[in-house]
Amino acid sequence: MYLTRFRVNTARTGARRLLSSPQAMHAAVMSSFPTMLPTDTPPADGPRVLWRLDHTTRAEVMLYIVSPDRPDLTHLVEQAGWPAAADPTAPGWQSRPYGPLLDRLTTADRWAFRLTANPVHHARRKDDEPTKRTAHLTPTHQMGWLLKRQETCGFRILEKADGNRLLPSGTTHTRQPHHGDRYELTVRDKRNLAFAKHPSTQTGRRAPVSLITVTFDGRLEVTDPQLLRRALTQGIGKAKAYGCGLLTLAPLAPAG
Repeated sequence: MYLTRFRVNTARTGARRLLSSPQAMHAAVMSSFPTMLPTDTPPADGPRVLWRLDHTTRAEVMLYIVSPDRPDLTHLVEQAGWPAAADPTAPGWQSRPYGPLLDRLTTADRWAFRLTANPVHHARRKDDEPTKRTAHLTPTHQMGWLLKRQETCGFRILEKADGNRLLPSGTTHTRQPHHGDRYELTVRDKRNLAFAKHPSTQTGRRAPVSLITVTFDGRLEVTDPQLLRRALTQGIGKAKAYGCGLLTLAPLAPAG
């Protein structure tokens, strides 16, 4: 497994095209693997290619990729990077083996984390209608979506100390749980994405796609290293082809 980082040159026309279309970015990412064909389907229960865009500032966007094989991003450098500044020792991206981090995960370890996801649930408007996949729209419900997946993903999100909460026990005035006040967890960068898939080979039509993504930042404790390794290499939630599901970890900053 490899973790790769690529800084997008947002001033370039090619970069703006990729950033405006998750479908185009997905195709560019998958083209980074010479042995992978466009028709290949992701493994049902194994490591897969995951990617995420981090909008650090308006002018700084980082692309992160986790993949079973080392990628070649030469085409991305030419299209959306700084090709004139690249050289053999610094080709324009950085790839590191991911195995050492995966192997060192231990129960009770604590990490900072980031995840861009597509929080959805299944609901019906009427009793006689089939359920339909629907996006969670509020930060509280979006946080609740992630909290429900803690156990199966091998971690628990840390709770704030009582002195750091605005309200007792992290509740609102209505006595309902307010996850943002109880947990070391924030939700930001909500994006409403709408684009068209590539034309179907059967109908020739471009199917419309719309989804809502958000980015979670927080702190977690490892409860099951094996389950967490699976989440890190297989992703969390839906819309993985469109930049969702990639969970990354970073050492916690020293207290104080």
